[in-house]
Amino acid sequence: MSDNKKMHITLESSEIIYAEEFDVVVCGYGGAGGCAALEAGRNGAKVLILERASDGGGSTALSSCEMYLGGSGGTSLQKACGFEDSTQNMIDYIELAFEDKGDPEKIKFYAENSSEHFEWVKSLGVNYKEAAHLGRIVVPESNESLLYTGNERAYPFSASSKPVPRGHVPSHEGDFGGKIFFDALKKEVASSGVTVSCDSRALGLVVDANNEICGVSYKKDNVIQHVKVKKGVILAAGGFVMNDEMVSEYLPVQSEFAAPYGNPWDKGDGIQIGMLMNANLINMDEAFFGVYFYPPESLTYGIFVNSSGDRFVNEDSYGARIGHFCSQQDKQKAYLLIQNEDFSPSIYIDKLPIIAVADTFEELEKEAGFEPNTLSATAKKYNDYASAGFDEAFRKDPQWLKEISNPPYALIDYSFDAQRSPLYSQETGPLMFTLGGLETLKTGEVLDKNGEIIPKLFAAGRTTAGLPRTGKGYSSGMSVGDATFFGRMAGMSASKK
Repeated sequence: MSDNKKMHITLESSEIIYAEEFDVVVCGYGGAGGCAALEAGRNGAKVLILERASDGGGSTALSSCEMYLGGSGGTSLQKACGFEDSTQNMIDYIELAFEDKGDPEKIKFYAENSSEHFEWVKSLGVNYKEAAHLGRIVVPESNESLLYTGNERAYPFSASSKPVPRGHVPSHEGDFGGKIFFDALKKEVASSGVTVSCDSRALGLVVDANNEICGVSYKKDNVIQHVKVKKGVILAAGGFVMNDEMVSEYLPVQSEFAAPYGNPWDKGDGIQIGMLMNANLINMDEAFFGVYFYPPESLTYGIFVNSSGDRFVNEDSYGARIGHFCSQQDKQKAYLLIQNEDFSPSIYIDKLPIIAVADTFEELEKEAGFEPNTLSATAKKYNDYASAGFDEAFRKDPQWLKEISNPPYALIDYSFDAQRSPLYSQETGPLMFTLGGLETLKTGEVLDKNGEIIPKLFAAGRTTAGLPRTGKGYSSGMSVGDATFFGRMAGMSASKK
């Protein structure tokens, strides 16, 4: 791939002139890189951050900064809101969410320590209000800090673990939690003595005769420079969703129906640098894409059907899980059948076409172009389930199990080719970001293709295949939680070497 050709590895020689020497060099200044650098600096290391953009922040600063946290009996916020959350309960949920894709060791380690991580985040000066929003919401429009951000209350998860809200978001009104968090992190990084070099793209590594890392090459002001590294290099440069060639190689199908979501520099630089050292890549064919048809939560009373008129998911699932199952339908066609009393425009997807309105299911079916006795049969069967109080097909929670029997009825087109990205209006389809990258241990150490630790090489965030491994099981907050937590682990590990 052409982007990979820009990366290089250089054998150390008398011709290499180092501009300076550092204990730890961090490539990338988002949530993962910032937390890594801060912990390494606090551990006594002399640290340099190389950031390709003109300022730090990365995708974390652009996010809502929800963090998926719990375990250990509950975080202080969970406890203040009246919720108990055992470590095993959290493990059970995450393991079921990612099935055979999950990393049991990372899951266990994260669940055991994420409550402590929350206290660490608060220590930066990030404010959380001790109040919970328990409705179906993506980001609170008010200033509550605790919410459900996954499938905890939906089957099969509710049957295997106790539903507990684990989304922790900085207290604010409006969707700018990422800025609140990163401003606090940036202040601490600055006061810790860490050196930050922006507009500096890491281009490769310098190695000695034994192929051990001893420096980093980077480009600043169109000049290639080198810095010597004593203890370790941490790759935290984000995912690869903005690298068209990498997306075409690893996610060719997904790229046909989804719109890239990330910061402009999610180009896969960290992954490509890791590849120079024979690092192992895993989970590269997995990505997130969500269909946030709620709020309003009343839309949950409707049913999703495909082009054959069949239901394919329990509608009380989280938007990422809905998105996954929509992606599995023929040509990614999906429609929401809703009755008038439950309809209100979605605040996230507010321009989707209503392709049919009718007073009977048969009329709706005909107007929308479905085969006879398909959509209508599905709707009638669903009403039978609702009348009996049990969804035999998908176990939709009784809270959302309601007969669709008050016309007029409408069919809303949630097909991927009908969606327009709210961020990139020219792009069609749901937003997508990558979930694959370098294979790492819980310590942040990078593994090679033989499963061996690569000396002095660490990674965190979307440069790695971290905690979240599938869109099907994804919960909001897992990316920022994973990036900041395992960024800290990488920083502590690198500074000890």
